[in-house]
Amino acid sequence: MSTVSVADAKAGFAGLVDDAASGSFVTITRHGKPAAVLVSVEAAEAAKRALSRPTPNFGDVLADYPGPEDLARSTSLGRDVDFD
Repeated sequence: MSTVSVADAKAGFAGLVDDAASGSFVTITRHGKPAAVLVSVEAAEAAKRALSRPTPNFGDVLADYPGPEDLARSTSLGRDVDFD
């Protein structure tokens, strides 16, 4: 993964595109802070697919849990609590 400034990216854009096409991630900075990342088409499409997947809700995750079915639940009433 390489990091270049915007000015250097403008000067050597063709080389950076070649780097990205070969699978390298190229971070472009502005004023020393990351501003963008140049990636291959394959990496961008994989990211788009990952972002478009529906996020399961917690209830669905629990319903799909393949854990043991023989869990015994305690029937005790718990402890007495005095709120005075």
